[in-house]
Amino acid sequence: MLDSLYLSGWGAFGMTIFMFIPFFVVFMYVVVKKSFSDPNPTTGDGNYAKAEWLWLGFVTIVFVGVNIASIGYMPTVATAKAVASGEKITEVNFTAESWSFDIPEVTIEVGKPIRFSGKSNDTVHGFAIYDPHGDILFTMMLMPGMESPTSLIHTFTEPGTYLVRCLEFCGLAHHEMRDEIVVVGSKG
Repeated sequence: MLDSLYLSGWGAFGMTIFMFIPFFVVFMYVVVKKSFSDPNPTTGDGNYAKAEWLWLGFVTIVFVGVNIASIGYMPTVATAKAVASGEKITEVNFTAESWSFDIPEVTIEVGKPIRFSGKSNDTVHGFAIYDPHGDILFTMMLMPGMESPTSLIHTFTEPGTYLVRCLEFCGLAHHEMRDEIVVVGSKG
C-alpha cells in the first residue's frame, strides 16, 4: 500500500484529492449557507472557529503522518541502512560535464548496495536513474567546485537496463545528456 503512495505520481495525486475534497465540501457549505440560507453577517457564534480548528488539526495529523510514513522511502535513509549493514558496497565514481556522463564500466548486481559518487566539471548537472519501466528511482544534484562528491547508496531490485539522465538544465544539448547502466542478476 505505501509503495503505491510513495513510489508513483498517483500517490501524490491521491493525497491531493484526499485533502482537497473535504476542503471543497466545507467551502461549498459556507458559500451556500452565506449566499442563500443566511445572507446576514456572521454573529461570531464560534461555529466557524471550531470548524477551522478541527480542519487545521485534521490536516496537521495527516501531513505529519504521511511524512513520518515516507521516511523509509528517502534515499538518505536507504544509504544509512546500507552503511549500517556492514555489507560490501560497490563504488561507482563518475563525473558529469556538458553534455555527458563519464560512468565507469562496473558490474552492478541485483541486491548489492552501490554507492554512486559524482562530481561536475563545469556547471550544475542532475544525475537521475530510471528503472526499465521508466519510473525514476532517485536523483542527485552535482555542483561544480565541491570538494566532496555528491553520494548516494542504492540497491537495485531487478535486473535490466537503467537510463541515466540529467535533470538540471545545463545548456543547449541538455536533452542529449544520458547514459545507461546495466544491472545483472545476483551471482549468489
